[in-house]
Amino acid sequence: MGLDFKDPKVKKVQEVYQSLWAINKTTAKFTKKNAESFGLTLQQLSILNTLFASPELTQQEIAERLISSKSTISVGVDKLVKLGLVEREISDEDRREVKVKLSNKGEEVSKASSRNSISYKAMFTALENIPEEDIQSLLRIQKELLNHLINSGY
Repeated sequence: MGLDFKDPKVKKVQEVYQSLWAINKTTAKFTKKNAESFGLTLQQLSILNTLFASPELTQQEIAERLISSKSTISVGVDKLVKLGLVEREISDEDRREVKVKLSNKGEEVSKASSRNSISYKAMFTALENIPEEDIQSLLRIQKELLNHLINSGY
């Protein structure tokens, strides 16, 4: 499908895409700054926070939640193991499966990163200026858009 960039619908697609991209880029910049304050990469902090929210996941499950490749997650987990922030454990249910879980130190870093999260603080401040019904509409529309993107077949 070739796009006609003079078409008003295509211009709207560009506008929406650029808006979402700018928000993502801005929040990622804030989160990266937060990660660096703990001596971590954005990917490593994302793994820690994912494990804090959902303890004991496989690397494949982490990759799915972070929409990343298993090999990228594997590298991040290896570094987190060396830092003593996560541990690998053979699953009781399936001895072939390895679960990744936070160490006590990793749990503390995850909690501290959330308490000091620049991106959460910035988003909190930004959302304070937007009416609640608009926030609910935004969330509903984003979920709907995500579903349409996932089901688009691309």
